[in-house]
Amino acid sequence: MPSLRRSHLLSVLVFAAIVVAVAYLAWPNQAAAPTIKNQTPQSSNSSVSGFDKAQFSTSDPASIWVAVNKQHALSPIDYSPADLTTPNVPLRVPGNESMQLRAAAADALEQMFSGAKAAGLNLMLSSGYRSYTYQVGLYNGYVRSEGQAAADSQSARPGHSEHQTGLAADIEPASRTCELNACFANTPEGRWLAANAYQYGFILRYLPDKVAITGYESEPWHFRYVGKALAAEMHSKNITTLEEFFGISGGQSY
Repeated sequence: MPSLRRSHLLSVLVFAAIVVAVAYLAWPNQAAAPTIKNQTPQSSNSSVSGFDKAQFSTSDPASIWVAVNKQHALSPIDYSPADLTTPNVPLRVPGNESMQLRAAAADALEQMFSGAKAAGLNLMLSSGYRSYTYQVGLYNGYVRSEGQAAADSQSARPGHSEHQTGLAADIEPASRTCELNACFANTPEGRWLAANAYQYGFILRYLPDKVAITGYESEPWHFRYVGKALAAEMHSKNITTLEEFFGISGGQSY
């Protein structure tokens, strides 16, 4: 019986040694094997891949990113927004059609005016939405009084105006100092807007050093709503025109 016990014990020890040896030999391969558990592919729209320039259309007139200039007319050319509303801010001409903006732009404008007021500045909406018909009369008036070349440098032809989108706002001091004038850029209100508008989703659309790109003379009072995400991205990249940011043609000729 003792010999049988010793034989059984010896068998157990030999089996255990074999198991340990096999495990030891297999260990390096296990360590080198790649671990893929719980890994998930990153979306192309993730923050790692950068800003998604295709999030909204630049040609759809209802898009907040629509690009309108001398090379790109609205389609249809007589487009009119469906969600126009009058923002609760001081208005230059209360009750006039041009005191309206699209709902998102109107909300953002109210917030921006509140921000300016907190900084001790009082703003007023000078002009917002302009219909195709309105722009026909406005543009033709410039042509009659100044000639077509001069008109094209400062007023958009019908169907080519940002105001027709309901996303553009001409802004001035409530005091009407430097009203729609180049000197507005040097007023406290003009400087505050130029520095802070992006935080509310607006960009200063027509800058003096971008005339060849936008096609229009400097308008320090003309602000365009594009939404906070795009405005912040353009600000962080120091890109000041929609044409440059999206690679869209512009220029001074139709």
